[in-house]
Amino acid sequence: MKKSSFVAMVLGTISCVFFALGMCMAMIEEWNAFRPGVVVGCVGLVFALITVFVWRKMENKAPIQITGKAVLTVVIGIIGALALGVGMCISMVWNQMILGIVIGLIGILVLMCLIPLCKGIK
Repeated sequence: MKKSSFVAMVLGTISCVFFALGMCMAMIEEWNAFRPGVVVGCVGLVFALITVFVWRKMENKAPIQITGKAVLTVVIGIIGALALGVGMCISMVWNQMILGIVIGLIGILVLMCLIPLCKGIK
């Protein structure tokens, strides 16, 4: 394993743990820690951005160019992930299985659209 991959793996794990813990703190009402949960979740997101920059620097890759396609890809990814998450919440929290499954499947389809957008169709 290359050193850059190991560093990216460690930083990525740290960012995921912070983000997941923050989301649990914010969403579980019994914990009564919404604001600290949002802060911890944001720390996880910052670690994720740091991971990307450190890994690209260690791999001697050019900085990420912000183009229209890159912005569109991120927006579609966010919409797909949110739709998938909302579908799961509707199914599990509000016990509306059919609506939750339909919204979750729409989110999965939107996320699947990222593959041809990023890699192209050959």
